[in-house]
Amino acid sequence: MAEKEKNNELENMSFEDAINELEKIVDELEGNEISLDEAVNAYERGSKLKNICQERLNEAKMKVEKIKDFDKDEI
Repeated sequence: MAEKEKNNELENMSFEDAINELEKIVDELEGNEISLDEAVNAYERGSKLKNICQERLNEAKMKVEKIKDFDKDEI
């Protein structure tokens, strides 16, 4: 898969899918049964997934804050 396609895949990934894949990567890395190259690639993918998860959490936080602010204005 081309790098651009991989990035698009990550950008469109849900929080739940990203966190599930990240957990699998952590399990692989903790298992010590993959080669160094595979471990580096997995770490790189995991770093990208972590960033996606953080973005999704920040987006959700902003939405909740907007709702809270709207509710305050309604009172």
